[in-house]
Amino acid sequence: MEKEKFMQEALKEAKKAYDKLEVPVGVVIVKDNKIIARAHNVKEEKLDTTKHAEIIAIQKASKKLKNWRLTDCEMYVTLEPCSMCAGALINSRIKKVYIGAMDSKAGACGSVLNLLEDYTFNHKVEMEKGILEEKCKEILQDFFKELRKTK
Repeated sequence: MEKEKFMQEALKEAKKAYDKLEVPVGVVIVKDNKIIARAHNVKEEKLDTTKHAEIIAIQKASKKLKNWRLTDCEMYVTLEPCSMCAGALINSRIKKVYIGAMDSKAGACGSVLNLLEDYTFNHKVEMEKGILEEKCKEILQDFFKELRKTK
């Protein structure tokens, strides 16, 4: 199925973050059934709190399309977006977001709060949760297990 194929690509990005000792979150942005941007977290590497995978992927997609409006694009993200990233989804006019695992500590698409559904903004982002959920959870759990061992 297409959704799983694209989430698998987002997981490849998450693995790149994992290998850099970054929280393993990966994203791909798709337009017309083709990946136009991919990214992973580089917050530690860049020492920049805004370097979340979603933000970087939105920037890349906007540059590629020469437009900040990503109205015909869909995002596949391995972990539920935080409030900053959910806001970026709304502001970039992403059509739909597919989420792997939910984030009970910082998720802003249904876990802690839901910016995409509970508020009336000028743009509505569609959402689907649980795409390859177990694989998306697993990479995060493995990462934090390893991190605890080294501390």
